[in-house]
Amino acid sequence: MLLAIDSGNTNVVFALYDDAGNLKGPWRAASDARRTAEEYAVWLTQMMSLDGFKVGDVDAAIIASVVPATTFNLKTLCRRFFNVEPLIVGSPEVNLGIEVKIDRPEEAGVDRLVNTVAGFEKYGGPLIVIDFGTGTTFDVIDSDGNNCGAVIAPGVNLSLDALYRASAALPRIAIERPDRIIGKATVPAMQSGLYWGYVAMIEGLVAGIKQEFGSEMKVIATGGLAPLFATSASCIEGIDPDLTLRGLLSVYQRNRSEGGGKAKKS
Repeated sequence: MLLAIDSGNTNVVFALYDDAGNLKGPWRAASDARRTAEEYAVWLTQMMSLDGFKVGDVDAAIIASVVPATTFNLKTLCRRFFNVEPLIVGSPEVNLGIEVKIDRPEEAGVDRLVNTVAGFEKYGGPLIVIDFGTGTTFDVIDSDGNNCGAVIAPGVNLSLDALYRASAALPRIAIERPDRIIGKATVPAMQSGLYWGYVAMIEGLVAGIKQEFGSEMKVIATGGLAPLFATSASCIEGIDPDLTLRGLLSVYQRNRSEGGGKAKKS
């Protein structure tokens, strides 16, 4: 089975794919650059065991990490505890099968590139992929599946945390969809600003991207908060919670077929 690891700024997501491409898991842990390979191993093997999987079931691995400090420990996890040499998305030897048509391609986040691969594979292009993560990203994908650029905005939780920390009189609140735009008290007013403000940002940016790109585009959302905002942002046509993990599977399969996949270490 393939162990797919998506290491983001907020969470590290682990999942297994069987030979038929069926997703098993996923399991999430909070991102922490101080977490060792041993700590990952104890937690992950326990989670796998609860779902009936063993360490020996894993015969390949792939990692996409936007947190360089965690990458070494995740590689050590794969090598030491699963006895596999992982593919690292972003490494020169890993072929994504797409072009990155931006001024500095080396700066593109590997999670966004994996989303590009999976998004085009399933939905075609032109396409906008909105990922609600630590940052809210809007990736622009052309009709050939290439990444043509992006918009990166602060994530919803990041904005909420900044508002709480910078304002002594404002409480910490949950992100919810308020029924009214005009809040009649502090908490509903804050919820309205965060929720309806983000809806307005999403719709405005999508409209602007389409106008600048010069054509109609499909719009797909992924990330933990995608379902909450998709109910009100009419521009979002679908939600795909496993987009990044499926992209990791696609990248692994491409590189395995080209002879670049790494299996069990001898």
